[in-house]
Amino acid sequence: MRFLPGLACAVALALSLVPTAPSGAVEIEGAFADASRIASIGGAVTEIVFALGEEGRLVARDSTSVYPPEALKLPDVGYMRQLSPEGVLSVHPTGILAIQGSGPREAVDVLKKSDVAYLEVPERFDHVGIVDKIRVVGKALGAGDRAEALADAVDARLKAVEKSVASIEDRKRVLFVLSLQGGKVMAAGADTAADGIIRLAGAVNAVEGYSGYKQLSDEAVITADPDLVLMMEQDDTPVSGSDPFDNPAIAATAAGKSRALVRMQGSYLLSFGPRTAEAIHDLAVSIYGQQVTD
Repeated sequence: MRFLPGLACAVALALSLVPTAPSGAVEIEGAFADASRIASIGGAVTEIVFALGEEGRLVARDSTSVYPPEALKLPDVGYMRQLSPEGVLSVHPTGILAIQGSGPREAVDVLKKSDVAYLEVPERFDHVGIVDKIRVVGKALGAGDRAEALADAVDARLKAVEKSVASIEDRKRVLFVLSLQGGKVMAAGADTAADGIIRLAGAVNAVEGYSGYKQLSDEAVITADPDLVLMMEQDDTPVSGSDPFDNPAIAATAAGKSRALVRMQGSYLLSFGPRTAEAIHDLAVSIYGQQVTD
């Protein structure tokens, strides 16, 4: 398992995963006319391409595409939300496969107006969204049969882990802390990958009332009163700042009093790709222990 290279990339990954999510299953878009040279934008997109055995088509990836390790050998065209059209087009792709939310909008507009096919992969942070994403990528590459097989396998694993947490009655309140820089708690609200993974693991996001990531006041943290704090790590090293329990507001919560903290590797926890069922299971076990059945 590869890890995000430091705090900047870890925060970039989390902040990149705040799309305008569509509702319901998506309509699968068409295939590239020429899928021989693909620039992949988005960690989950790149991971799916590899899982389908289609990595030979890739000529570039973005900086959030850090898994599998082989992906790091590809040219890096930059952070998915700070793309340069010149940088993406410099690898001479025949198609650009980009996760929803890639940007900036002006750069994406230029790419869409170029003579290179641009296909957007819808993003949403739930079971259906993961399966749809696999099917969209597979069809784009002309690998629909393999994508259907992978989607079925991932769907089965997701159903199994959902069943394993369904009977949990005492749902824990989890605060996902993206950063503690400057003593300020930046936490995940609704419509984020962190919120989605918390819910899928059978827990409750301790904060509510806003979308995306924002800095919380001390009062808001204390009012949220999480049972557990969830953070990212890199090679077992925290990437979100200092010990969360050094923060007085967090220390005053139930999580602070019991020092309940779970750290997981960022791209594994938040990618919403082929490995997400395993990530959900691992998070649920970390939260609930033996209450989660295999």
